[in-house]
Amino acid sequence: MSQPLETLPSCRSASVPLASKAMPAALVGLLAVASGLCVANVYYAQPLLDLLAASLGISLAAVGGVVTATQLGSALALVLLVPLGDRLERRRLMLIQLLALVGALLWVACAQSPGWLLAGMLATGLLGTAMTQGLIAYAASAAGDGERGRVVGAAQAGVFIGLLMARVVAGGVADLGGWRSVYIVAALAMLLLAGLLYRKLPRLPATAVTMPYAQLIGSMARLLRQDRVLQIRGVLALLMFAAFNIFWSALVLPLSVPPYAYSHTTIGAFGLVGVIGALGAAGAGRWVDKGRGQTVTAMALLVLLLAWWPLSLMPTSLWALALGIILLDLGGQALHVTNQSMILREQVHVHSRLVGLYMLFYAAGSGAGAIATTVIYAQAGWSGVCALGAATCGAAVLFWLATRRFMPAELGQPT
Repeated sequence: MSQPLETLPSCRSASVPLASKAMPAALVGLLAVASGLCVANVYYAQPLLDLLAASLGISLAAVGGVVTATQLGSALALVLLVPLGDRLERRRLMLIQLLALVGALLWVACAQSPGWLLAGMLATGLLGTAMTQGLIAYAASAAGDGERGRVVGAAQAGVFIGLLMARVVAGGVADLGGWRSVYIVAALAMLLLAGLLYRKLPRLPATAVTMPYAQLIGSMARLLRQDRVLQIRGVLALLMFAAFNIFWSALVLPLSVPPYAYSHTTIGAFGLVGVIGALGAAGAGRWVDKGRGQTVTAMALLVLLLAWWPLSLMPTSLWALALGIILLDLGGQALHVTNQSMILREQVHVHSRLVGLYMLFYAAGSGAGAIATTVIYAQAGWSGVCALGAATCGAAVLFWLATRRFMPAELGQPT
């Protein structure tokens, strides 16, 4: 079982004003929408990889580095920015980050060389991730103990739908105005969101973590060593998001050339199919609230593994592709919501650092999946991509089977 973390210096829980009653549905909806809009910035590039390669002279084998740069920025955010939510007033912190994100998106829109593009993507990943995970930590801290899984699940559903819709929006806007217009529109959206959050987001009291910034960041290593749930669920997240990015980073490559030769709007629209799966998994957090997290995990991992069979049939059947996308997103969303609900079940005063540490696993898996899949596709085509994805999901199943006995009883492991 996880070790108590009250031994960390200068940490104590603080009261949360919304925890005594159910969170209003309007606030839950706002958190879900804001989370989706913020995370979308990190994923706009995926359906645009061929356009970026042609515009800035990047080879197809190397263009996956654009996504990797974004994920590197995400990793830096999780270590350097997200933990600040345990020390500073979260609402003000997120508004500052939103304004900085506007600048990063405009930087990407104006990039004239691969180096400038990578720098802009790094900053976009940094600030987009800080905002998204700050909202998740806010949701977990503001929710009551009996509804935390539900609230976190709703916010995380927004994240999942946001990253799926990012591909649709990016493809459609790029077809109309080129890839640079995608990032101009995104910058305007973030300005509007900043105003909305300033007006509607309730202020939460600080958690009374008074340690210096360097000590705050250093405490994350101790959290990781002490929390076995975080360790196990983090590795599952790494493998799941590697598989997720193996698919989505490669999909544009076969669909943008003959025999399909689809537009980016059409390719991006495949993301809409995944919304069905994401919505189907929205109740996973409620199952965790009832102590059935391991049951959800088992089903989610099996669905993820099964998804690669219809995905492998894409060259001969787009219906099979659609089914595979639904299964991939259903399993991925259910597992992700379950992971975060388990990790954030208690200890409000360390929620931001726990989110940051968990999402480091996510960033590592996403970056590795993106760069690996473009290399594999260049060498082995779509069949190689699907074999890589299935092997990754199979590794996740084996890891879960080997570690489930170490999970706390209240989270649903067999007794």
